[in-house]
Amino acid sequence: MVKKKELTKSFDFPFERENYRLLIIGIAIIIFGFLLMTGGGSDDPEVFDQGIFSFRRITLAPLVSLFGFIFIIYAIMKKPSEKTKENKPKS
Repeated sequence: MVKKKELTKSFDFPFERENYRLLIIGIAIIIFGFLLMTGGGSDDPEVFDQGIFSFRRITLAPLVSLFGFIFIIYAIMKKPSEKTKENKPKS
């Protein structure tokens, strides 16, 4: 027979609320970087559009996306602060 105390284990999330918030911000930065890459096509396939080689699509958008990925790595690696640990109820 299993004791009742063994059944009531506390469920802890792998990250704190701040980590999840930073992850969402990082995902938004990546989406913004990919949106910067869009466009520049031509409706007529016979006409070449120089707009695909603009600074925004070739340099800025990949850098913004890279920053988003680095930001997500930071959000995953960030440890919770001591104040958050102290306020957490112990079971």
